[in-house]
Amino acid sequence: MEKHARLKKSLYEAELVRLQAELVKMQEWVRQEGERVVLVFEGRDAAGKGSTIKRVTEYLNPRQARIAALPTPTERQRTQWYFQRYVEHLPAAGEIVLFDRSWYNRAGVERVLGYCTPQEHQRFLRQCPIFERMIVEDGIRLHKYWFSVSDAEQQRRFESRLTDPMRRWKLSTTDIESITRWEDYSRAKDDMMVHTDIAQAPWNVVESDDKRRGRINMIAHLLSQIPYEEVEMTALELPERPPSKGYVRPDRSLQHAVPDHAATLEA
Repeated sequence: MEKHARLKKSLYEAELVRLQAELVKMQEWVRQEGERVVLVFEGRDAAGKGSTIKRVTEYLNPRQARIAALPTPTERQRTQWYFQRYVEHLPAAGEIVLFDRSWYNRAGVERVLGYCTPQEHQRFLRQCPIFERMIVEDGIRLHKYWFSVSDAEQQRRFESRLTDPMRRWKLSTTDIESITRWEDYSRAKDDMMVHTDIAQAPWNVVESDDKRRGRINMIAHLLSQIPYEEVEMTALELPERPPSKGYVRPDRSLQHAVPDHAATLEA
């Protein structure tokens, strides 16, 4: 794909706000129509999945749009059907669920790091298209996004996280190991794409060396895939405040007030 210069911040911010306004409209349409939407975010470590999810959900109602970022499975979950713990997070009517990594863990990190057997991996590749067709046939809108980042840009982001105390938590031993296993992850991704890029739920690749472009492109594509319409909102009016009936607020000295730290900044 042709490389572009980094998108100007002013253009990015203006377009992001416009797209986020459309996402709010889309969510209201999903709620009113009782639609169910699943968004799968996958890709290499430091590819920009998390920051894109934040921009997608920034202005959405968290009661209707929720993020599913599942922890390591428990011992009990390890004995269940592999897809079982993901099924309980699928949306009900009017909901949008964003999977920050998903059942595709088995096709990537589990395969590369040996957390599953070759037999379990092969079973996943056979069952996953069936599982996703079942989801779509039941009426759920399933959209899968793969965030692609170059090895050089991934390295730069890792180095940035390593020296930034505010983002150091984002760098794990698994992330670091992905540097030495770059080709292993590439082969695993290619194998996954061959088996799971199905007509009912194709993979949409987001080039994310430039995070600004990646976020804008992903959101714009999603909006183009969902046939939402602007829903007329119920008109609301604020009532007049009724006159006081004699209520007296307790003395503030009886309460545990938070110290005015802000005042120390003005001194």
